[in-house]
Amino acid sequence: MSHRSTTYIGPFALARTLAWLRLCAIAGQSVAVLVCAWWMQLQIPLLPLLVGIGLLAVFSVFAAWRLRQPWPVREWETIGHIAADTLVLGYLLYFTGGASNPFITLLLVPIALSAAALSVRAILAVAALAGVAYVILLYWHVSLPMPMHGEVRGGFSLHVAGMAVNFVISALLLGFFINRLAHALRVQQLEVQRVRERALRDEGILAIATQAAGAAHELNTPLSTMRTLLPELRREHVGDTSLAEDLALLEGQVDRCRTILREMVAFGKAQLSQEPERLSVTEFIHGCLERFQLLRPEAELTLELDDTTAQTVLRTPPGLRHALLNLLNNAADASASRHSHAVELLVSRDTGWLQLSVRDHGPGFGATGEPTLLGHSQKQSGLGIGLALAEATAERLNGEMIAGNTDHGAEVCLRLPLAVIAEK
Repeated sequence: MSHRSTTYIGPFALARTLAWLRLCAIAGQSVAVLVCAWWMQLQIPLLPLLVGIGLLAVFSVFAAWRLRQPWPVREWETIGHIAADTLVLGYLLYFTGGASNPFITLLLVPIALSAAALSVRAILAVAALAGVAYVILLYWHVSLPMPMHGEVRGGFSLHVAGMAVNFVISALLLGFFINRLAHALRVQQLEVQRVRERALRDEGILAIATQAAGAAHELNTPLSTMRTLLPELRREHVGDTSLAEDLALLEGQVDRCRTILREMVAFGKAQLSQEPERLSVTEFIHGCLERFQLLRPEAELTLELDDTTAQTVLRTPPGLRHALLNLLNNAADASASRHSHAVELLVSRDTGWLQLSVRDHGPGFGATGEPTLLGHSQKQSGLGIGLALAEATAERLNGEMIAGNTDHGAEVCLRLPLAVIAEK
């Protein structure tokens, strides 16, 4: 992603604001000069003023081209843009009365905008530019061809009328553009908060993964011991039918635990290799559902998958299958809390996105409609990591996880960009 999408406030945001402000200035200055020269019949130097406005228009085109380039906008470059605007404004004020022009206070607008986006050193530099321009215009300028306080047009002083227009323009410009910068600052603060929350969640997931790896290594020895002893116990109690059934069940559970540990190791290797599986949506979904039915044979799963989506070929990352299984398992637990076994899986495409929606018939989420935090679970037997792992997987694939309530329970939707997970 380019810097334009990640830098909400700072030199680039100020340069972009100045670009829009520059367009407003070109239009306003052109109208003001033409009104004074043609309608009010004031003897002002029309050609030099139009040349100045033309130079500002040329610089505006250059600035617009610059903002579209991929390299970042530095603070010194933004100061250069402000210097160019100040130079043109000073040039126009020089031919229209200098410091006595009521629009002289427009020199303060860049200072106000810089205060919201730049460092203290840059603000002082911009203020120095405006101060030097004001001092020069105070002593060197071309006087307006009229008395500054004479009665003109219906008893209103033209100078006072210009001050009123300047006040309105300054108020609108400062209010609108500073509001935009403040909004960008709020967006940036929210993004920083989200990044911090994600970092804390990822640290928690990493800690859990580290403990899980250690536990998997330590569990392998007792499982091997149990797998060795169980056949001996069966041989010693051949005549006890009920005990033999229990021992067979235990043997199956031990084998299942060993299979899970092997899958954990295989998943870790696949994650390190970063080699996705190439499967159609149908193969991927049915593979997940077969695994889910083995884990939760009592679940009554309903699948909705249209033909167009089913034929899409995916480059399935290693964590996506586990994310979907976590959501299905959570949905089964939620439905079971309301004495139901119904779980629904809806797979669809939506303008470049693959949507995996899991619905249950449980109590739904809390009043906020948001899933619980890492380590907190609404289930008595839950660990509180299923939704966090699914959300982390979605974000790693540039997708998102949306949670909400339905009429019958809760719905969690994984939205994944096909540009990332689909075969090109």
